[in-house]
Amino acid sequence: MQEQNKVPQSGETLENHSDAAAQTAAEGAAGTPEGRTDTLPSLEESLRQAELKAAEHHDAWLRAKAETENVRRRAQEDIAKASKFAAEKFAGAILPVKDSLEAALATENQTLEKLREGVELTLKQLAGAFESASLTEENPLGQKFDPNKHQAIGALESDAEPNTVINVLQKGYLLHERVLRPALVMVAKAQ
Repeated sequence: MQEQNKVPQSGETLENHSDAAAQTAAEGAAGTPEGRTDTLPSLEESLRQAELKAAEHHDAWLRAKAETENVRRRAQEDIAKASKFAAEKFAGAILPVKDSLEAALATENQTLEKLREGVELTLKQLAGAFESASLTEENPLGQKFDPNKHQAIGALESDAEPNTVINVLQKGYLLHERVLRPALVMVAKAQ
């Protein structure tokens, strides 16, 4: 800067002074952003790349949304089929019981003994069908009263411990440990 403000001395030419000023100006120009090579992408290029990425993300989102809808629809169809055909296995196990009962009624000239044998066999078939469906019998005679599995009809004075089941009026049934029908019972009360 001092060189620019310097007044030429005797013996210096004006030409030398202007060369020095031009060199200083060139050095200053190289230090400014206008003098550098433009390495940043143009705004149009940045916008185009952003639009391509946005379109790519939008397409991925649409595909994910469609896949989610397909999974939801398949799940609803599976639920509908499961509830519609839930009793299929049990119904298949009950059919032989019905066949046995019909055969017993169709037979003429039965003796009481033969009829009893047929009913016992039919009851075994029914018990097998219940077992295959995880339907278990609840016969709580002598057990502590459980309000979750039993329904008390009344209480009787008894020598048994209070709140013990002393009489089962109707057996209860559990389906996979869930009460299908509570057992109707009489419980003991203190004398």
